[in-house]
Amino acid sequence: MNNPILSLSKKEWAIWIGSLLVVTVSNVVSGDLDLLTLLAALVGVTSLIFAAKGNVWAQILMIVFSILYGIISWRFRYWGEMITYLGMTMPMAIWSTITWIKNPSKENANEVAIQKLNWKHVAALIFFGAVVTWGFYSLLLVLNTPNIIFSTISITTSFIAASLTMLRSSYYALGYASNDIVLIILWILASKENPIYIPVVVNFSIFLFNDMYGFVSWKKRELAQN
Repeated sequence: MNNPILSLSKKEWAIWIGSLLVVTVSNVVSGDLDLLTLLAALVGVTSLIFAAKGNVWAQILMIVFSILYGIISWRFRYWGEMITYLGMTMPMAIWSTITWIKNPSKENANEVAIQKLNWKHVAALIFFGAVVTWGFYSLLLVLNTPNIIFSTISITTSFIAASLTMLRSSYYALGYASNDIVLIILWILASKENPIYIPVVVNFSIFLFNDMYGFVSWKKRELAQN
């Protein structure tokens, strides 16, 4: 539980500060600054750069981000996003926090040990992913959720990403990157009705970049750990 900022490389400092500046500027110049959206973006970006390091503080910040994003989704009636992040992503982030603390890397106690997936993990992801997707889709139909197809796909990708994070797999970042793409589409559709959500599109675009960096970073650490 050390200070993760102290372990950032020059490249990671540049990515972190650059991402913070982009999301801040995009939110400010939109002409209709929403402090909650800006705060969620800053927390999310910071969580992702710490996640790339395999530091447990990433999961703690993800818990905070889930709460903030759940509120933002509630305001636009994206019930699927709200339920997903408050009812699934947040609890799984809490679980991941415990898992990461219990499994430090032998090379560096401040980084989580990376685990390779086996066939049982893959089978469980497919089975429970299908159950979660069907269950949430049925609920979203009842709630008359806007853009229900993309909302449902977002639930699936969120579940897979959160599960891979809990399993300490380097492919967690690809799961979140897939989710970022779906969310970019969702919030583009939302911004057509209310331009206040344009900064959210920019935020998730930055998240996509950071998640891809996270995948590359974890793959390098995976090779080193092996």
